[in-house]
Amino acid sequence: MFKAALHSGSGKPRRRATVSSPHKPAGRKLLEWRGRIDQHFGYGSSEASRSLYLEDGGQYAALLQAELEQPVSLGTTIIAASYAGGVVLGADSRTTTGNYIANRVTDKITPLAENVYICRSGSAADTQAISAYVQWFLQQHAVDLDRHVSVKTAAKLAQTMVYQNKNMLQAGLIIAGWDKQGGGSVHTVPLGGTLLQVPYSIGGSGSAYITGLCDKLWRPHMTQQECHEFVVKAVTHAMARDGSSGGCIRTVTISKDGVKRDFLPHTRVPIAYGEMQQPMSVGA
Repeated sequence: MFKAALHSGSGKPRRRATVSSPHKPAGRKLLEWRGRIDQHFGYGSSEASRSLYLEDGGQYAALLQAELEQPVSLGTTIIAASYAGGVVLGADSRTTTGNYIANRVTDKITPLAENVYICRSGSAADTQAISAYVQWFLQQHAVDLDRHVSVKTAAKLAQTMVYQNKNMLQAGLIIAGWDKQGGGSVHTVPLGGTLLQVPYSIGGSGSAYITGLCDKLWRPHMTQQECHEFVVKAVTHAMARDGSSGGCIRTVTISKDGVKRDFLPHTRVPIAYGEMQQPMSVGA
Protein backbone atom coordinates (compact mmCIF):
# COMPACT_ATOMS: atom_id res chain seq x y z
CA MET A 1 0.00 0.00 0.00
CA PHE A 2 2.74 2.44 0.96
CA LYS A 3 6.50 2.11 0.58
CA ALA A 4 9.17 4.42 1.97
CA ALA A 5 12.83 3.99 1.02
CA LEU A 6 15.63 5.56 3.02
CA HIS A 7 19.03 5.90 1.36
CA SER A 8 22.53 6.21 2.75
CA GLY A 9 24.97 8.87 1.63
CA SER A 10 26.32 6.57 -1.09
CA GLY A 11 22.89 6.32 -2.69
CA LYS A 12 22.44 2.64 -1.77
CA PRO A 13 19.19 1.63 -0.05
CA ARG A 14 19.79 1.30 3.69
CA ARG A 15 16.39 0.07 4.79
CA ARG A 16 13.03 -0.36 3.18
CA ALA A 17 9.82 -0.31 5.17
CA THR A 18 6.66 -1.64 3.61
CA VAL A 19 3.22 -1.01 5.06
CA SER A 20 0.62 -3.28 3.57
CA SER A 21 -2.01 -3.32 6.28
CA PRO A 22 -3.41 -0.74 8.69
CA HIS A 23 -3.44 -3.45 11.36
CA LYS A 24 0.37 -3.52 11.53
CA PRO A 25 1.99 -1.13 14.05
CA ALA A 26 3.84 0.85 11.36
CA GLY A 27 0.69 1.06 9.28
CA ARG A 28 -1.34 2.38 12.21
CA LYS A 29 1.35 4.98 12.94
CA LEU A 30 1.41 6.15 9.35
CA LEU A 31 -2.37 6.38 9.10
CA GLU A 32 -2.47 8.27 12.40
CA TRP A 33 -0.04 10.90 11.07
CA ARG A 34 -1.90 11.09 7.74
CA GLY A 35 -5.14 11.64 9.60
CA ARG A 36 -3.62 14.38 11.75
CA ILE A 37 -2.27 16.25 8.75
CA ASP A 38 -5.43 15.83 6.66
CA GLN A 39 -7.65 16.94 9.53
CA HIS A 40 -5.47 19.96 10.38
CA PHE A 41 -5.03 21.26 6.85
CA GLY A 42 -8.24 20.00 5.27
CA TYR A 43 -6.43 17.68 2.87
CA GLY A 44 -7.81 14.47 1.42
CA SER A 45 -5.17 12.52 -0.47
CA SER A 46 -2.45 15.11 -0.01
CA GLU A 47 1.11 15.46 -1.23
CA ALA A 48 2.14 15.92 2.40
CA SER A 49 0.59 12.57 3.33
CA ARG A 50 2.13 10.71 0.40
CA SER A 51 5.61 12.10 1.13
CA LEU A 52 5.45 11.26 4.83
CA TYR A 53 8.31 9.14 6.18
CA LEU A 54 8.12 6.91 9.22
CA GLU A 55 11.04 8.61 11.02
CA ASP A 56 10.46 11.60 13.32
CA GLY A 57 12.54 13.87 11.10
CA GLY A 58 10.51 12.86 8.07
CA GLN A 59 7.26 13.48 9.93
CA TYR A 60 8.40 16.98 10.93
CA ALA A 61 9.56 17.73 7.38
CA ALA A 62 6.20 16.65 5.97
CA LEU A 63 4.31 18.80 8.48
CA LEU A 64 6.54 21.80 7.72
CA GLN A 65 6.14 21.29 3.97
CA ALA A 66 2.39 21.20 4.35
CA GLU A 67 2.51 24.46 6.32
CA LEU A 68 4.65 26.17 3.70
CA GLU A 69 2.28 25.11 0.93
CA GLN A 70 -0.51 27.16 2.49
CA PRO A 71 -1.35 30.45 0.73
CA VAL A 72 0.51 33.51 2.00
CA SER A 73 -2.12 35.26 4.09
CA LEU A 74 -2.36 38.58 5.84
CA GLY A 75 -4.20 36.98 8.76
CA THR A 76 -4.04 40.29 10.45
CA THR A 77 -5.52 43.25 12.27
CA ILE A 78 -6.29 46.42 10.33
CA ILE A 79 -8.22 49.49 11.41
CA ALA A 80 -9.03 52.99 10.19
CA ALA A 81 -10.87 55.68 12.14
CA SER A 82 -11.94 59.21 11.31
CA TYR A 83 -11.54 62.21 13.60
CA ALA A 84 -12.31 65.91 13.34
CA GLY A 85 -9.97 66.84 10.52
CA GLY A 86 -8.71 63.55 9.08
CA VAL A 87 -8.23 59.81 9.49
CA VAL A 88 -5.81 57.43 11.21
CA LEU A 89 -5.03 54.00 9.75
CA GLY A 90 -3.29 51.24 11.72
CA ALA A 91 -2.13 47.66 11.23
CA ASP A 92 0.08 44.98 12.71
CA SER A 93 2.94 43.51 10.65
CA ARG A 94 2.61 39.70 10.75
CA THR A 95 2.21 37.68 7.54
CA THR A 96 1.55 33.94 7.76
CA THR A 97 1.49 30.82 5.61
CA GLY A 98 -0.71 28.49 7.61
CA ASN A 99 0.74 28.51 11.13
CA TYR A 100 4.18 29.58 9.90
CA ILE A 101 5.14 33.27 10.20
CA ALA A 102 6.49 34.20 6.77
CA ASN A 103 7.21 37.87 7.53
CA ARG A 104 7.28 39.70 10.87
CA VAL A 105 7.52 43.26 9.51
CA THR A 106 5.07 43.47 6.60
CA ASP A 107 3.75 46.91 5.71
CA LYS A 108 0.00 46.41 5.26
CA ILE A 109 -0.82 50.10 4.78
CA THR A 110 -0.29 50.93 1.11
CA PRO A 111 -0.60 54.36 -0.56
CA LEU A 112 -3.10 54.51 -3.43
CA ALA A 113 -2.59 58.24 -3.98
CA GLU A 114 -0.99 61.12 -2.10
CA ASN A 115 -4.09 61.57 0.03
CA VAL A 116 -5.56 58.03 0.07
CA TYR A 117 -4.19 54.87 1.70
CA ILE A 118 -5.47 51.29 1.89
CA CYS A 119 -5.25 48.67 4.67
CA ARG A 120 -4.97 45.13 3.30
CA SER A 121 -6.18 41.82 4.77
CA GLY A 122 -6.73 38.41 3.19
CA SER A 123 -4.42 36.96 0.55
CA ALA A 124 -1.21 38.94 0.30
CA ALA A 125 -0.92 38.34 -3.44
CA ASP A 126 -4.53 39.34 -4.14
CA THR A 127 -4.41 42.55 -2.13
CA GLN A 128 -1.05 43.58 -3.57
CA ALA A 129 -2.38 43.10 -7.10
CA ILE A 130 -5.55 45.08 -6.35
CA SER A 131 -3.54 47.92 -4.81
CA ALA A 132 -1.20 48.09 -7.81
CA TYR A 133 -4.09 48.26 -10.28
CA VAL A 134 -5.91 50.95 -8.29
CA GLN A 135 -2.71 52.99 -7.98
CA TRP A 136 -2.27 52.95 -11.76
CA PHE A 137 -5.87 53.96 -12.46
CA LEU A 138 -5.76 56.75 -9.89
CA GLN A 139 -2.54 58.15 -11.33
CA GLN A 140 -4.22 58.49 -14.74
CA HIS A 141 -7.32 59.97 -13.13
CA ALA A 142 -5.30 62.54 -11.15
CA VAL A 143 -3.58 63.67 -14.36
CA ASP A 144 -6.97 64.17 -16.02
CA LEU A 145 -8.34 66.11 -13.04
CA ASP A 146 -5.13 68.04 -12.33
CA ARG A 147 -5.83 67.68 -8.60
CA HIS A 148 -5.99 65.05 -5.86
CA VAL A 149 -8.48 62.25 -6.40
CA SER A 150 -11.37 61.82 -3.97
CA VAL A 151 -11.37 59.07 -1.38
CA LYS A 152 -14.74 57.88 -2.65
CA THR A 153 -13.34 57.37 -6.17
CA ALA A 154 -10.45 55.29 -4.86
CA ALA A 155 -12.79 53.19 -2.73
CA LYS A 156 -15.16 52.63 -5.65
CA LEU A 157 -12.33 51.47 -7.90
CA ALA A 158 -11.11 48.96 -5.29
CA GLN A 159 -14.68 47.78 -4.63
CA THR A 160 -15.33 47.25 -8.37
CA MET A 161 -12.25 45.07 -8.74
CA VAL A 162 -13.11 42.97 -5.67
CA TYR A 163 -16.77 42.54 -6.61
CA GLN A 164 -16.15 41.61 -10.25
CA ASN A 165 -13.59 38.99 -9.20
CA LYS A 166 -15.11 37.94 -5.87
CA ASN A 167 -15.03 34.22 -6.73
CA MET A 168 -11.27 34.36 -7.35
CA LEU A 169 -10.06 36.81 -4.71
CA GLN A 170 -9.68 36.76 -0.96
CA ALA A 171 -9.44 40.40 -0.01
CA GLY A 172 -10.80 42.52 2.83
CA LEU A 173 -9.89 46.17 2.38
CA ILE A 174 -10.21 49.47 4.23
CA ILE A 175 -9.70 52.63 2.17
CA ALA A 176 -9.29 55.93 4.01
CA GLY A 177 -7.99 59.39 3.30
CA TRP A 178 -8.72 63.10 3.14
CA ASP A 179 -10.02 65.29 0.31
CA LYS A 180 -11.49 68.78 0.00
CA GLN A 181 -14.97 67.49 -0.84
CA GLY A 182 -15.54 65.11 2.05
CA GLY A 183 -12.77 65.76 4.53
CA GLY A 184 -11.52 62.64 6.31
CA SER A 185 -13.50 59.52 5.40
CA VAL A 186 -13.27 55.76 5.87
CA HIS A 187 -14.62 53.19 3.38
CA THR A 188 -14.63 49.43 3.95
CA VAL A 189 -14.75 46.65 1.34
CA PRO A 190 -15.25 43.28 3.08
CA LEU A 191 -15.10 39.88 1.38
CA GLY A 192 -17.61 39.81 -1.43
CA GLY A 193 -17.20 43.40 -2.57
CA THR A 194 -19.70 45.47 -0.58
CA LEU A 195 -18.77 49.17 -0.24
CA LEU A 196 -19.67 51.01 2.96
CA GLN A 197 -18.69 54.42 4.29
CA VAL A 198 -18.32 54.23 8.06
CA PRO A 199 -16.84 56.39 10.86
CA TYR A 200 -14.37 53.63 11.68
CA SER A 201 -13.71 50.09 10.50
CA ILE A 202 -11.76 47.05 11.68
CA GLY A 203 -10.80 44.00 9.65
CA GLY A 204 -8.72 40.84 9.55
CA SER A 205 -8.63 37.85 11.88
CA GLY A 206 -7.84 40.03 14.90
CA SER A 207 -10.96 42.16 14.48
CA ALA A 208 -13.14 39.49 16.11
CA TYR A 209 -11.26 39.98 19.38
CA ILE A 210 -11.69 43.76 19.58
CA THR A 211 -15.22 44.43 18.29
CA GLY A 212 -16.58 45.13 21.76
CA LEU A 213 -13.52 47.12 22.76
CA CYS A 214 -13.84 49.40 19.72
CA ASP A 215 -17.58 49.87 20.29
CA LYS A 216 -16.83 51.03 23.82
CA LEU A 217 -13.85 53.28 23.07
CA TRP A 218 -15.02 54.87 19.83
CA ARG A 219 -16.27 58.46 20.08
CA PRO A 220 -17.17 60.85 17.27
CA HIS A 221 -15.24 64.10 16.87
CA MET A 222 -12.09 62.85 18.57
CA THR A 223 -8.90 64.85 18.33
CA GLN A 224 -6.00 63.55 16.27
CA GLN A 225 -4.14 62.41 19.39
CA GLU A 226 -7.21 60.65 20.80
CA CYS A 227 -7.87 58.90 17.49
CA HIS A 228 -4.25 57.76 17.24
CA GLU A 229 -4.37 56.35 20.78
CA PHE A 230 -7.64 54.57 19.95
CA VAL A 231 -6.09 52.90 16.88
CA VAL A 232 -2.93 51.82 18.71
CA LYS A 233 -4.88 50.41 21.65
CA ALA A 234 -7.19 48.43 19.38
CA VAL A 235 -4.32 46.89 17.40
CA THR A 236 -2.39 46.16 20.61
CA HIS A 237 -5.25 44.14 22.10
CA ALA A 238 -5.84 42.27 18.85
CA MET A 239 -2.15 41.32 18.67
CA ALA A 240 -2.32 40.02 22.25
CA ARG A 241 -5.31 37.77 21.54
CA ASP A 242 -4.98 36.73 17.88
CA GLY A 243 -2.24 34.30 16.92
CA SER A 244 -2.22 35.55 13.32
CA SER A 245 -1.54 39.15 14.40
CA GLY A 246 1.72 40.36 15.85
CA GLY A 247 5.01 42.09 15.24
CA CYS A 248 5.07 45.87 15.28
CA ILE A 249 2.39 48.53 14.78
CA ARG A 250 2.31 50.96 11.87
CA THR A 251 0.00 53.96 11.71
CA VAL A 252 -0.69 56.56 9.03
CA THR A 253 -2.39 59.88 9.80
CA ILE A 254 -3.91 61.77 6.85
CA SER A 255 -5.27 65.31 7.07
CA LYS A 256 -5.25 68.56 5.13
CA ASP A 257 -1.70 69.06 6.37
CA GLY A 258 -0.50 65.92 4.61
CA VAL A 259 0.50 62.39 5.61
CA LYS A 260 2.37 61.35 8.74
CA ARG A 261 3.66 57.83 9.29
CA ASP A 262 4.45 56.38 12.73
CA PHE A 263 6.18 53.13 13.64
CA LEU A 264 5.94 51.32 16.98
CA PRO A 265 8.45 48.44 17.29
CA HIS A 266 7.45 45.33 19.17
CA THR A 267 9.57 46.35 22.16
CA ARG A 268 7.41 49.46 22.61
CA VAL A 269 4.00 47.91 21.98
CA PRO A 270 1.91 48.41 25.16
CA ILE A 271 1.40 45.32 27.30
CA ALA A 272 -2.18 44.00 27.26
CA TYR A 273 -3.86 42.32 30.23
CA GLY A 274 -2.50 38.82 30.80
CA GLU A 275 0.69 39.33 28.77
CA MET A 276 4.22 39.01 30.09
CA GLN A 277 6.55 42.01 30.10
CA GLN A 278 9.01 42.14 27.20
CA PRO A 279 12.42 40.83 28.29
CA MET A 280 15.10 43.50 28.60
CA SER A 281 17.92 43.45 26.08
CA VAL A 282 21.45 42.59 27.16
CA GLY A 283 22.73 46.12 26.67
CA ALA A 284 19.80 47.80 28.47
